[in-house]
Amino acid sequence: MSEMVRKQFYIQKRQHLLLKRLSQTRGVSEAEIIRQAIEREATGVSSRPPLTDRAAWEEILDFVETRKAQGSEGDPYQWNRQDAYEERESRSRTPQAE
Repeated sequence: MSEMVRKQFYIQKRQHLLLKRLSQTRGVSEAEIIRQAIEREATGVSSRPPLTDRAAWEEILDFVETRKAQGSEGDPYQWNRQDAYEERESRSRTPQAE
């Protein structure tokens, strides 16, 4: 994967709702939806490969249903942006020589 650059921008509330819906429907992040839209606009070609293998798609859905039926124990993991930054920074720190 190529180097990522963090961007922040404002969108209309309607666009926000559409973005959330697309993300949930496609099962990808909102950022991925935006990256795909930029690629389509710039090149006229979708960066997402077409879903043409129906058997593969059915296999994925079966796997998801199996995992969902297994359930999970405990509370789901909750994270926040600051925790993610702190974790990444802690990995990049090197011990100082005394």
